[in-house]
Amino acid sequence: MEEINFSGVAYLAKKEPWAMAKGFADRANERPNAIDTRFGIASGSKIFTAVVICQLVAEGKISFEDQLSQLLPKTFPHFNVTIHQLLTHTSGIPDYFDEQVMDDFEDLWKQRPMYGMQTASDFIPLFKDQPIMFEPGEKFHYNNAGYIALGLIIENVTGKEFVDAVEERIFMPAKMQNSGYFRLDCLPGHTAFGYIEDEGDWRTNQYAIPVRGGADGGAYVTASDMANFWNCLMDETLLTENMLEKMLQVQATEKNRDYGYGLWIEKQGTGALNYHIMGYDPGVSFHSAFYPAEGSILTVLSNKSDGAYGLAKTIEELKIDKE
Repeated sequence: MEEINFSGVAYLAKKEPWAMAKGFADRANERPNAIDTRFGIASGSKIFTAVVICQLVAEGKISFEDQLSQLLPKTFPHFNVTIHQLLTHTSGIPDYFDEQVMDDFEDLWKQRPMYGMQTASDFIPLFKDQPIMFEPGEKFHYNNAGYIALGLIIENVTGKEFVDAVEERIFMPAKMQNSGYFRLDCLPGHTAFGYIEDEGDWRTNQYAIPVRGGADGGAYVTASDMANFWNCLMDETLLTENMLEKMLQVQATEKNRDYGYGLWIEKQGTGALNYHIMGYDPGVSFHSAFYPAEGSILTVLSNKSDGAYGLAKTIEELKIDKE
């Protein structure tokens, strides 16, 4: 593994922990990545949105069958889709970035500057007047706009900005002290810049992704904070037993891949080999998984556009007991 072309951090939390850091967090100043470096995790942070929604359901403030058009009638009067369908990418609402149609997330910002995308409401004009893609509940189709809508629901129900709700309900109780939704133009210390390879050279991703993350992705975390998150999720610090069970159940399936609420489920026999999340943006690749058989947690964070998934599978094969 020492010879791999990887920039980032890999961390395996188990009885005998293992960690690796390679590459530069800041290429211009040759600041190396360290085990405690923060990285962007792109869509990996959809799980935080899902957890807050599940908390609100458990508190009786909303239900999985509530419809978007009823909760936010002025914004989405024609989207008669449920919270369950939004969580499971089965709503069919139009997406502002359809990953099965567009190849490059960076292309999205050629007409609409990324520095204007700072809150969930900034994304609304990109999709609210577009037609439904398919009948709600008909099939799985990965959808970023669905999680933007969930973020707006969270703001409406809690009366707080989405990022503040996540801070209060997840980051603080899970002791994720180094995690947050930071602006690209004022990242805190010990944070890796995302890098995009461009004709043999490198440039940062500052103009390639929204200036601040939100309900559909874009949080920054450390490897140890992700371990804290998984532990607090699985020990029912963040969710009740019944709600956690529902989150970890298969809710939708796409091409033999199973999805719960905000996370993927890799099956083994009649149980789960792991529950995992992933995130890919220009200058970001991320993979994190919880393995219930031994209670281990694997997180791979990279400030390049690819590499996290392949390294995660290699570590899984070499270092994780799957029985």
